[in-house]
Amino acid sequence: MANAPEKKWRVSNMEVVVWDNKKEKDGAEYGYKTVSLVKSFKKKDEDVWRSDTINNLRRTDIPKIIALLNKAQDYLFFEANKEHEGEEE
Repeated sequence: MANAPEKKWRVSNMEVVVWDNKKEKDGAEYGYKTVSLVKSFKKKDEDVWRSDTINNLRRTDIPKIIALLNKAQDYLFFEANKEHEGEEE
């Protein structure tokens, strides 16, 4: 039987899901959590919803992803705009 999500959050077309997993090692069962990040989208020429998923993120992965996304956001808001300064929008 597949695990049901423990918790879900959605904003627009982005969703984060927390999963409760179990693993057996040396006769003992261990629990651990993973996270999936899902982006849903529709292609222009199709009327079908699709999704891209990143699975099996661990707790220690989340701050790294946040840091990388913050760096990308800072670049897009501040650095990339410098290349287009003086151009009319």
